[in-house]
Amino acid sequence: MRVGFGYDIHPLKKGRRLILGGQVINHSKGLKGHSDADVVIHALMDALLGATGKGDIGLFFPTGEKEYLNISSLVLLNRVKEILLECKFIILNIDITIVAESPVLKEFYGVMKNNISQVLEIDGSKINIKATTSEGLGPIGRKKGMEAYAVCMLKEKTDE
Repeated sequence: MRVGFGYDIHPLKKGRRLILGGQVINHSKGLKGHSDADVVIHALMDALLGATGKGDIGLFFPTGEKEYLNISSLVLLNRVKEILLECKFIILNIDITIVAESPVLKEFYGVMKNNISQVLEIDGSKINIKATTSEGLGPIGRKKGMEAYAVCMLKEKTDE
C-alpha cells in the first residue's frame, strides 16, 4: 500500500474562468496559473504522483512550458493515470478538501467526482470531495485565492 498527499494553492484573478475538479463554475474570478489552475486536480495529481514516489506535477508539467499554457488539468490527470498504469498501481481511494470562502461548492461535488472518475477510470465511490472555508483567516479567508488538499491510497497490482 502507498499513501500520497497533495496540496495546491492559486490566487484569484478577474478575467479568468473558475475551474475546479474539471468543472467550470460561475464566479466573479478564476484562478491564476499557467494551466487552467484547477487546484483540485493539481492537488490530486501531486497526491497520486507522491504515492508512486515519482515526484510531483512540476517535474512532469513544468510551469512556463508552452504546451501546458491554459491546458485542461484533466488532460494532465490522464497522463498521471498513464504513469500509475506504467508503475502498476491501482487507486483504492481519494479524499479531496477544497478551501474557499466562496462560492458554495457542494452542488458541484457530483460533477467533479464524475470528471475525476471518468479520467482515472475508477468508480466514483472511491472518491470523496468536500469543501470548507478558512473562517475569514489568511489570504484564502480574505478571498485572495483558493487551495485544495488531496490524499490517496494506492495498491501495487500483482500478476496473480
